[in-house]
Amino acid sequence: MATIVTIEAEARERAGKGAARATRRAGKVPGVIYGAKQPASLIALDPRAVLRELHRPGWQSRVYELAGVGGPVRALIRDVQFHPVSDAPEHVDFQRLAPGERIRVAVPVHFDNEGLSVGLKRGGVLNVVRHAVEITCEPDHIPDQFVADLSGLDFNDTVRWHDLKGTEGTRPVIADRDFVVATVAPPTKILEVSAETPGAPTGAAAAAPAAKAAAPAKGGAAAPKAAAAPKAAAAPKAAAGGGKGKK
Repeated sequence: MATIVTIEAEARERAGKGAARATRRAGKVPGVIYGAKQPASLIALDPRAVLRELHRPGWQSRVYELAGVGGPVRALIRDVQFHPVSDAPEHVDFQRLAPGERIRVAVPVHFDNEGLSVGLKRGGVLNVVRHAVEITCEPDHIPDQFVADLSGLDFNDTVRWHDLKGTEGTRPVIADRDFVVATVAPPTKILEVSAETPGAPTGAAAAAPAAKAAAPAKGGAAAPKAAAAPKAAAAPKAAAGGGKGKK
């Protein structure tokens, strides 16, 4: 059953940019209610009520009952325009809901039991493909959220549409396949190639870095040279005049 939130609204008489600016100067947020084959209704909202709902998750699929506009009107927030600088809401579009008429809405997905996932406990990462799933259903049966149970999921296991809980009475917009909502991806590691690792450089390729490391750095002390071999002792010179006969 859809959760219904009541918001107080006031009727506006004039349309146009000038009337919208006047509504903002009065401290209200202008809005419009359309759909269900009825004329559009111009409304003004309390900005605090609008911000309160926008800060709550799942406001795109929440049913609102607008009071104070000639009777309660059930509607969905379809669009919000924000100020480009202050991010304050400047205009809100509501779609009026008609009983029995199926509507298209995006329902958020809540992921449960992450601590019971085998893959996540082993260092895996939850890769969310769809944070919300678009469905069609009757206004009175819009679910607040779908639940994805992650318990027992290991690496490369997936959560698909048929695995979600709370889908009773709804039909996915993607109807041609059992689409993926999330998957448990294994962790990525950087492999370091060592000398013992197959495929490591060998032979001359492996010796080159070692030879480069042994070379002296520029400006450093040169490697000591090998000691020179001792020279043979010179033969003693003959005494002056020696070896020559006397005349």
